[in-house]
Amino acid sequence: MKVKTSPYNPLDYLETKEEVNEYLSNAFMDDDPQIFLIALGHIAKKKGMTKIAKETGLNRESLYKSLSGDGNPKFTTISKVTKALGCKLAVA
Repeated sequence: MKVKTSPYNPLDYLETKEEVNEYLSNAFMDDDPQIFLIALGHIAKKKGMTKIAKETGLNRESLYKSLSGDGNPKFTTISKVTKALGCKLAVA
């Protein structure tokens, strides 16, 4: 009997604001800064990239590229996206 599997999608399991914050916090703590950008992109896609683009005044296509892990977004982009997602960046 073959076991059928599907790719793991973290978005399927992030329902509450606390879970989203924990996901982003863990990604931020990774040694690779691209991991945080990818995680931020996951959350933005879950909310809707078109909606995030409208709320931030940024271009949807450039948001996809910036948050793909291959992009190099400015801090202002990251700040606008986190605010649109209802998250806060903090240094402790």
